Amino acid sequence: MCQAIIKFDPEGIPVPYLMSGGTDNKALSELGIVGYGFSPLRLPADLDFMALFHGVDERVPISGLHFGVNVLKDFMENA
Repeated sequence: MCQAIIKFDPEGIPVPYLMSGGTDNKALSELGIVGYGFSPLRLPADLDFMALFHGVDERVPISGLHFGVNVLKDFMENA
């Protein structure tokens, strides 16, 4: 996962994070399937994302979404 991020952002520093929310991984784990959350997203330094998070105007820049799609595609093709 880190390699996929660094491929598209050589100066990027992948960091783990803990999110208190629901995912499908709970149901998958009951079937013996290990799942990992992976949400590559590159945000501009001046974007106050936490102020937008789950708000009425929650959004991410299109460039950040494109970055995530490219990283996920590369990861899935090379994992």
